[in-house]
Amino acid sequence: MKSIYEIIKGPLITEKSTDLGEKQNKYVFKVGCNANKIEIRNAIEKIFNVKIEKVNTVKLQGKKKRVRLVEGKTPDWKKAVITLKEGNKIEFI
Repeated sequence: MKSIYEIIKGPLITEKSTDLGEKQNKYVFKVGCNANKIEIRNAIEKIFNVKIEKVNTVKLQGKKKRVRLVEGKTPDWKKAVITLKEGNKIEFI
């Protein structure tokens, strides 16, 4: 069984995600690549004590990077956009 902190890595705080939170009651989180929508929903509800309306996920490919002659790649990652039910709110300190 996965820990809720293995599923939810942390919030993504950008200009776009901040606007989503203020205007549409949506919050963006970085999640584990193997986490599914049901696990994400249960983890967020446990951590923040809120009711979730919808969970959308996106898998993002890592970028290719090069330092002199050595080529590498940043890791693949997954993000989740959480829509909360009306009246619920998440506060990030």
